[in-house]
Amino acid sequence: MTLQQLIEKSNRIVFFGGAGVSTESGIPDFRSEDGLYRTKYSVPPEEILSSGYFYRHTEEFFTFYRDKMLPLSAKPNAAHKKLAELESAGKLSAVVTQNIDGLHQAAGSKKVYELHGSIHRNYCLRCGKFYPASYIVETKGVPHCTCGGLIKPDVVLYGEPLDGGVVEGAVNAIGEADLLIVAGTSLSVYPAAGFVDLFKGEHLVLINRSATPLDDKCELVIRENIGEVFSKLNV
Repeated sequence: MTLQQLIEKSNRIVFFGGAGVSTESGIPDFRSEDGLYRTKYSVPPEEILSSGYFYRHTEEFFTFYRDKMLPLSAKPNAAHKKLAELESAGKLSAVVTQNIDGLHQAAGSKKVYELHGSIHRNYCLRCGKFYPASYIVETKGVPHCTCGGLIKPDVVLYGEPLDGGVVEGAVNAIGEADLLIVAGTSLSVYPAAGFVDLFKGEHLVLINRSATPLDDKCELVIRENIGEVFSKLNV
């Protein structure tokens, strides 16, 4: 059965996406040959993007963060747009994403569970005031609130737990889905990758350029660019 046919017969579709969903918008992924984690830094990106590094080396963290983690000029691609159309048509019940770029919302999706937070939200650790990503870009060094408190991006760093409310929403959506489409993820980052195991529905589809631990469990595996696959779909 094709992806088009599966979508047509399903009414509670959930899309679970990783970094590969945004590569066609010009945002590098993390673990491919050209990914962020293959680039050379004096400190590995995994360490820089950890909670401990953020608090111990805050200025160095923001130097890296501004350089590599704020693709504010990126635009939604065909996959983001088609998912928003599927939601509007009443076919898609939720997007569960590991991405922090906000492109699903920019494309028009309403029900988005951001497992790792968003670069578009930044908050003061002292008073809780929120700031947009543009504030981080425009400031120099360590950004501070008007109250003097340290501003932290609302993203889940290594060593930090996922937001409980987001987790609950994602778990419920996946558990109630009749079609789960997993795309653009190596399924190697936990606990997020473990969410796929909660799917009890009938149809499981994987769209990814490389092999994953999920391949053998899927009804359909597609080895094409995600945007190209979704651009061919009729809603």
